[in-house]
Amino acid sequence: MKNFTRLVWIFLLIVGSSVAQQEKGIVGRNNWLTNWTEFNPNQVDYGEATEILNGNITSDTKLYKRNVYLLLGSVFVTNNATLTIEPGTVIIGDYQSKASLTICRGAKIIADGLETDPIVFTSNRSVKKAGDWGGLIILGDASTNKFGNGSVASYYSQLNASNYGNSNYGGENSKSNSGILRYVRIEYAGKRLKDVGYFNGLLLASVGKETIFENIMISYSAGNSFEVIGGEVNLNKAVSYKSSSNDFKFNYGAQCNLSNSLAIRSPYVSSNKGARCLQINSYDKREEVDLTKKGTLVVASNLTFLNDSDNLSSDINMGLVKEAVYVGENALLDMNKSVISGFNPAVILENKIIVNQENLQKIKFSDMYFNNCNGNIFVENNSNNEDLENWYGNAAFFNVYSKSRNSETFIDLKNQKRPDFRLRINKIIATNALDPDLSRD
Repeated sequence: MKNFTRLVWIFLLIVGSSVAQQEKGIVGRNNWLTNWTEFNPNQVDYGEATEILNGNITSDTKLYKRNVYLLLGSVFVTNNATLTIEPGTVIIGDYQSKASLTICRGAKIIADGLETDPIVFTSNRSVKKAGDWGGLIILGDASTNKFGNGSVASYYSQLNASNYGNSNYGGENSKSNSGILRYVRIEYAGKRLKDVGYFNGLLLASVGKETIFENIMISYSAGNSFEVIGGEVNLNKAVSYKSSSNDFKFNYGAQCNLSNSLAIRSPYVSSNKGARCLQINSYDKREEVDLTKKGTLVVASNLTFLNDSDNLSSDINMGLVKEAVYVGENALLDMNKSVISGFNPAVILENKIIVNQENLQKIKFSDMYFNNCNGNIFVENNSNNEDLENWYGNAAFFNVYSKSRNSETFIDLKNQKRPDFRLRINKIIATNALDPDLSRD
């Protein structure tokens, strides 16, 4: 009887481990990247533009799949208008005019593509590169923790007086609805602006929680792929591929859920300042925010952050690989059931954060899979992370540490057309501490 009981417990342990392992990182009965994503966008011929989009869109407008649209200059959807984009429609951002599309407060975008017919925003250059055009900006009337409302006027190189008001964001309507982005690709965005910085692939400022964001892929963005300023946003099945800057950035009191999402970094595609998969701040400067308001809160579940390196040790030694996650002072993060593979290290906390129980309860890592990282969790500029290792290494958090090669860890990451970044089942070698000898893929 005792032997039978022991066998039952062993069986339950194996089944439980397999289920738990399968639940980490991006999940799905099938590979949800199939059909709508594109990992080689420079090889796709989207055709020549047949229609032009420029100026302000002040009344309800629909874009059709039968046309290819050239986006010229700074285009604003204003006056509470709705821009509807048919599945399969292609919008090409103009390089010369620093094209961008802004959905202003009160206006909406309904870009509801299909898995087999996604909507595509891309570049008009024959040889496409990161930063060819501006990007997509959605401005809402939800709150931030800033004093007063905000503005993105600095993003536009030439903004006439009538559009200054259209560049503002902020309010108190957390339930506001700016529309739908679903099955959408944004490629080669993030145009550089003199003395300002870069556009982002997708900038969401004070966007309300009734807005839908699902199945969005941003590829080769020179600025951040996804940046969220304030508001309440749910991002599901978001993909950032080889961004030069951060993959996901949250700031100024954003209240966000990020789920079942993927960031693929390359050590050879990054800004000279370095970039992260996930950056969470409550402000850039403490004096510009009202500390009585909510700081940034991100609940992140089932994420996969992968550094696509052929020789991780060499790339780390050359300074090409940075941390995957950065958490700033007064920001809250609850990250669970996620995979961080191949970074240097996995996580860094800003040096202004005091390591004590009160602060660490605001920065949670549970059911995590840390794989092949050069260290796990550190405070910025401090190589002694014993307290953090003891805290997050506690068995109650169910965090796992491994030294598996990427090819052993993920189902099929080298497939050019249909890569699969879900975890392999029963292929993970778990350890209590990271082996300093990082393996070669």
